[in-house]
Amino acid sequence: MARPTFEVADVFRRYGNRYRQQHADRLSCAQRRVMRAIATCRTAALGGHVEQCDACGHQRIAYNSCRNRHCPKCQGAARAQWLADRQAELLPVPYFHLVFTLPPPIAAIAFQNKAAVYAMLFKSAVEAMTTLAADPRRLAAKIGGLAILTPGDRR
Repeated sequence: MARPTFEVADVFRRYGNRYRQQHADRLSCAQRRVMRAIATCRTAALGGHVEQCDACGHQRIAYNSCRNRHCPKCQGAARAQWLADRQAELLPVPYFHLVFTLPPPIAAIAFQNKAAVYAMLFKSAVEAMTTLAADPRRLAAKIGGLAILTPGDRR
């Protein structure tokens, strides 16, 4: 596969400063760090090392990577491998992705009482799914599941 003409790092190097200035009130410190890491990835800014071929002795300079989990150069291969590994683990059965979202007023309560509110959320979600799945007019099945709590949108 041929290398792309432009990469995300090229865009960040060319337009990043202007973008950060225009959106200074909306960018978090973490987002700025990610942009900076991607822009400097595999450049002299991060230093480098000399690689040498054991067979012919040819040498080349290889610049260090940023190792940021959001960097497409650093994590693209790792992400693809992780996805392939997870897909290999899937059973040959249908899967369904369900999302249970708390309305903002309840989310505010949950922020102050995480253990109690999320325990109730998970318990009620499990009861709803198992009841519906067991219904003979629906699936008439015993189901399993995996629940993940994500932070959601913080705008």
